[in-house]
Amino acid sequence: MLDHLEFTSPQPKVIAGAKSDWELVIGLEVHAQVASNAKLFSGASTTFGAEPNSNVAFVDAAMPGMLPVINEFCVAQAVRTGLGLKAEINLRSAFDRKNYFYPDLPQGYQISQLYHPIVGEGEIIVDMGPGVARRVRVERIHLEQDAGKSIHDMDPQMSFVDLNRTGVALMEIVSRPDIRGPEEAAAYVSKLRQILRYLGTCDGNMQNGNLRADVNVSICKPGAYEKYQETQDFSHLGTRCEIKNMNSMRFIQAAIEYEARRQIAIVEDGGTILQETRLYDPDKGETRSMRSKEEAHDYRYFPCPDLLPLEIEQAWVDDIAASMPELPDGKKARFVKDFALSEYDASVLTADVENANYFEAVVAQAGDGKLAANWVINELFGRLKKDDAEITASPVSPVQLGAIIKLIKSDKISGKIAKELFEIVYTEGGDPEKIVEDRGMIQVTDTGAIEAAVDAVIAANPDQVEKARANPKLAGWFVGQVIKASGGKANPKAVNEIVAQKLGL
Repeated sequence: MLDHLEFTSPQPKVIAGAKSDWELVIGLEVHAQVASNAKLFSGASTTFGAEPNSNVAFVDAAMPGMLPVINEFCVAQAVRTGLGLKAEINLRSAFDRKNYFYPDLPQGYQISQLYHPIVGEGEIIVDMGPGVARRVRVERIHLEQDAGKSIHDMDPQMSFVDLNRTGVALMEIVSRPDIRGPEEAAAYVSKLRQILRYLGTCDGNMQNGNLRADVNVSICKPGAYEKYQETQDFSHLGTRCEIKNMNSMRFIQAAIEYEARRQIAIVEDGGTILQETRLYDPDKGETRSMRSKEEAHDYRYFPCPDLLPLEIEQAWVDDIAASMPELPDGKKARFVKDFALSEYDASVLTADVENANYFEAVVAQAGDGKLAANWVINELFGRLKKDDAEITASPVSPVQLGAIIKLIKSDKISGKIAKELFEIVYTEGGDPEKIVEDRGMIQVTDTGAIEAAVDAVIAANPDQVEKARANPKLAGWFVGQVIKASGGKANPKAVNEIVAQKLGL
């Protein structure tokens, strides 16, 4: 079976300048914190929110004579991520020192992978709507250690440094410049976050800084991007600027929009775009220059003398591949095929791994994928959203919701009664079947009783009878009256049939 649905590519975003139209070209470098209890080169804890400088080993603090030791689990997490992005896994990779000075970088360098990354080229299918998606190529994933954190707002005269993050393992996931608009960029980060969460290699918590993006933005004239794709010659594209440390989908879109318009204004005014690193100010809604961006070699990279090249075996990679979970694209395609769901509904249900697991547990109980999807999306998700609660905190278990759906399918309760029952289970808990029995909520399917109720409504409303016979659509009024008279317990299907029969429709 295909692991994704068929799709067409979206049109690139076009911005009208004062003199001509312009298109955007965007590439992202996403820093994803590896889900691991220990750091990349030390056994120090990675727990978020600990007391400042309490999760620091001697290696992290760059004490003399301390040597880094690779964390095998972090390497496995990077390999798992590469496999999840259909990427090439490099059996031989190596670490380099990226030398620069900053107060929260005790060593005076960051251990990273420039020349020989652990993961090579892969791809991500970024969904932009039913049947529309962008295929974004991933250039590489490399492992590196995070820096610490400088705190400038605790004292008017001094800055403080917290080294808790120092040495935490990061995966830098670098895309090709295949993204063509602000919405696509946000959707790319969202899809990557979704895949990482399915894999269990990063929790994707953007508020804590566990997933953050550097966004490269440039502009070009219509047609120039196609020339770049044909030749892979970057001279067809404009000079890019990098917007650092974005940790919000909304801000990513706003920053790209502003930066593109800034570049268009400069170029149309006869100016030149300088390659530089910029920051986005969400209060002012603008980007500002941080530093000029030179080429990577100006960081003075060289092979890390403390670490041997990292060599892994194909058999080890194969073992990791054998334990891979079903990923969002495959799950979505399966939901569409097996449960006859719309692509939209399948997207909603697979947006998060917890959502998908909950839905499948309901289907296993109820045996009806389409009905289960309707109840999970419309009733449960709607109610959880109202309460600002996550699926993991749902008061209604999959077993309970599955039982409600089975009661509907067996005609024991109507859809209206089912909604009342759902509310009772949501607020009070309990066994749905027992609640229906104890509270007398069982649907009336006795045709004799329903027929008597229909006769009573018809006898009391002769004018409505004439109108309904002239316009059969008005028969629904009688159905509503009969169901109302039964306290919502009359079987709607039976009522419809008997009303039509009695009115001669």
